[in-house]
Amino acid sequence: MSSTLDSQTFLADLARFAQVRTDVASLLDRMTQTLKHSEIEGEEGSGKLALDQEIADLGKLSQNLRAGKFRLLVLGDMKRGKSTFLNALIGENLLPSDVNPCTALLTVLRYGVTKTVTVYFNDGSQPEQLNFKDFKHRYTIDPAEAKRLETQKQAAFPTVDYAVVEYPLPLLEQGIEIVDSPGLNDTEARNALSLGYINNCHAILFVLRATQPCTLGERRYLENYIKGRGLTVFFLINAWDQVKESLIDPDDPEEFTEAATKLRQVFQANLADYCQENNVDLYDDRVFELSSLLALRRRVKDANADLAGTGFPEFLAALNVFLTQERAVAELRQARTLARQTATTVQAAIQRRIPLLEQNITDLKQRIASVEPEFQQLHQIRDQFKAEIQTVQAARSQSLANSFRQYVLGLGDTFEADFLRYQPNLGFFDFLSSSKRDAFEAGLQKAFMTYFNDKLATWTRSAEQEMKQAFEQLATSAQTYGASYAKVTDTITSKLTGEPLLPNRDRPNTEDNAPAWAKWAAGIFSLTRGNLAGVALAGAGFDWKNILLNFVTVLGIGSVLTALTGIVLG
Repeated sequence: MSSTLDSQTFLADLARFAQVRTDVASLLDRMTQTLKHSEIEGEEGSGKLALDQEIADLGKLSQNLRAGKFRLLVLGDMKRGKSTFLNALIGENLLPSDVNPCTALLTVLRYGVTKTVTVYFNDGSQPEQLNFKDFKHRYTIDPAEAKRLETQKQAAFPTVDYAVVEYPLPLLEQGIEIVDSPGLNDTEARNALSLGYINNCHAILFVLRATQPCTLGERRYLENYIKGRGLTVFFLINAWDQVKESLIDPDDPEEFTEAATKLRQVFQANLADYCQENNVDLYDDRVFELSSLLALRRRVKDANADLAGTGFPEFLAALNVFLTQERAVAELRQARTLARQTATTVQAAIQRRIPLLEQNITDLKQRIASVEPEFQQLHQIRDQFKAEIQTVQAARSQSLANSFRQYVLGLGDTFEADFLRYQPNLGFFDFLSSSKRDAFEAGLQKAFMTYFNDKLATWTRSAEQEMKQAFEQLATSAQTYGASYAKVTDTITSKLTGEPLLPNRDRPNTEDNAPAWAKWAAGIFSLTRGNLAGVALAGAGFDWKNILLNFVTVLGIGSVLTALTGIVLG
């Protein structure tokens, strides 16, 4: 990657791609309007061509392209410099960099003509608009209050869902939305809030700190929530300039080189597995050493300041490639595919209609009656595919239920060794202190819940792999059923038009000629890479969370937890 790409080049590339998206959306709109007009004309003539679904699909895709949102989720432990990084990225000291953990709401930064903050609530209350000063004042609590709330397992702002910050910044104007998450390693509720937003974003910016390389908590979240989900993650090693400051002799180049080399080895050992895509090593394109505070100081003085030596030019270059090439190509390919499929569908409908226009009504009625057996075959294909979906659903549901039961009941076999890294310490003399015993008990309960959450997350990943296999199986079946379906419809067309069916008809793109439901089923895997188990085939009954919930109810997981808790605390 070139290190000379600055923020202006980045913005220019985003602007060019935004224009391309708009142009493609306009072309899709023209197709949509043409089809709508033809359907209106056809209704007064020989009849509509039944293109309602194609019109709806084109309209939805055009709408999505015009929206043109790229969402970047910023993740990381507390005190990693996330706010400083964001301020340096946008070029203004917008977000406070010393926020207490309990003041950190999930905040979405997006473009707005005026500077406003809107707080959204989860209790049905109307959103509230605030200025920046009032926002910071009302949603800030002192450390003592934060500690009390954490001890009592209470949320600081239980009715707040998230906040939206609108700001007239060029970066945000190009369709970029930045989701600033609360820090990880704080409370499980806040972790769930941050990690639950992952699948709504296009890339993750995982902020680490050079002086605290890959803590246990960071490795835990990467392993349980990031690995194996097909997510694009940029790792930003912040405060790299502080490595020199921590040396005994900051001016000794050999000492700095030795320390930097060791740090790089630690980060590569821990992050390399998350930088693989299709067996290609992308470590150099995904991991960056940043000096955010230095970059922020320069940009506050001069928005166009040279950021060489801060790591930002290299990072912006990689982000630019991802947003304007990798993801952009995928989005535009989707538009091209849908447009081609629509054109093929329309041409086929017209070719079927033209011969019918020359037939008399009596003859047409006879021909329509003659294709009744073929329609019965279509019903059979539909019912067979539906039955296979239900069979796979039942088998996988039972398999997941058995897997979860065996997994939970087997935790006791390795509990003693596994729990060692979670349990808090209690010295002999500490045991004599009532307050320290209480603190130890509270820490032990929290450690157990963290342990069990980690174990459950590990099982969830294996469950998603099993669901992935189910989706791949159904996608393959969909192609087979789709081919049978197309063959029957060809026979119907031949009977209705009176033209012979060509046995080896040229089909340049078999996917385009498949029925819509087959394309949908076959595309499940690619459409749901980030959230396989939570999204795909939900409409067909594959809701693994409900399956798990029902199974947990039957199993009586509460009794299992009680037994395990008894082992822990007994």
